[in-house]
Amino acid sequence: RNSYLVIPAFFPSDETDALLARSKHLLNEFSLLDHPRTKFTTGDNNHVGDDYFLTSGDKIRYFLEDGAIDGQGNLTRDKHEAVNKIGHALHELDPVFRRATLQNEKIRGLVRDLGFHHDPVGMSIFLQSMVITKQPQIGGEVPEHNDSTFLYTSPLTALGFWIALEQCSRENGALSFLPGSHLTAPITKRFVRLPSGGTGFEQLLDPGQASMPVGEYVVEECKPGDLVLIHGSVLHKSERNRSAKTRFAYTFHMIDSPPHALYDDKNWLQPTKEMPFTRVLDTPNVTIRRDGL
Repeated sequence: RNSYLVIPAFFPSDETDALLARSKHLLNEFSLLDHPRTKFTTGDNNHVGDDYFLTSGDKIRYFLEDGAIDGQGNLTRDKHEAVNKIGHALHELDPVFRRATLQNEKIRGLVRDLGFHHDPVGMSIFLQSMVITKQPQIGGEVPEHNDSTFLYTSPLTALGFWIALEQCSRENGALSFLPGSHLTAPITKRFVRLPSGGTGFEQLLDPGQASMPVGEYVVEECKPGDLVLIHGSVLHKSERNRSAKTRFAYTFHMIDSPPHALYDDKNWLQPTKEMPFTRVLDTPNVTIRRDGL
């Protein structure tokens, strides 16, 4: 009905604390020596699209806040306070996040109960895991969007899992949703790799053809350990963090696999020979080739 669902205290406090501690450890340990100062931005005209981003699907990489770098490329604050997010293969490469995702029987049970995909535990695929830090004062606004724009399948099958690792309030950028917009807001564009390099948006519908969804956004304040399930077509957003507190969250996505859904080579995130996309069930990997099979 609403296209999203908040499940309070899905992760127990010890698991939530472990994920938060691991996130802060990664922030403290990452090196700036060979970092290209890649910023993560979300606007249509300046979305990140360099090689550091495009080749991050099988790595753990660090993307900086737009407001954390001056005109000369120097950080304006300590490195652990400058990162927007860590991604995109935490669920594969980091043991703490792997236990919370691929090796989490509670997650598998939830996936099984949802029945969102044709064979949810046996064939659904986990991809794109990341920690979003929403830094104090500079944690940027994320404008209205839906996840299927960025993880496009035919038919649409993206489902997001978003876990609060800290208190998420109106002041520090809690998520807000337009309930029911998965039924009223068509996917008008998709985020793609451009043949010339980098990324951009491919229009699927003339914007004039899409009716404006109606309704009011609902802010969902969350406590540590709360899980939010996010339909790939629901419109959601978050405001700038204007507080003195971070808003750490761990998020990952799930899609259906062939023959039930096609994930093609236009998508920015691509599997590699070294790291194919992984089934929800902790079995040998499913390899998704560039022809989608």
